[in-house]
Amino acid sequence: MRRIPLLTLLCLLAWTGTVSAVEAPTADLGKTLFESARLGSNGKSCSSCHPDGKGLEEISAYDDGQLKEMINFCIRDALKGRMFASDAQELDAMLAYLRSLPGQ
Repeated sequence: MRRIPLLTLLCLLAWTGTVSAVEAPTADLGKTLFESARLGSNGKSCSSCHPDGKGLEEISAYDDGQLKEMINFCIRDALKGRMFASDAQELDAMLAYLRSLPGQ
């Protein structure tokens, strides 16, 4: 799988009107990534298994480091993609989105 650099992704999102300018990781960007089939190589997205966050009700029990690991393991194992570096802005954005889900 070819990983899209964050700046390129944000520029694409700005061009399509999803965001207005290049910005820091946000829950909105995390939601876009969560719903994107481009994180993996099998045509699935995180939302394929977890529509609207279903099945993630227990994540409040995990600290941010543990949750980032879980996100990466799902990208690697379920989506057949490449894991993000632990300090990647994309990973921070996905963390922000998951933390914004109701009940978190």
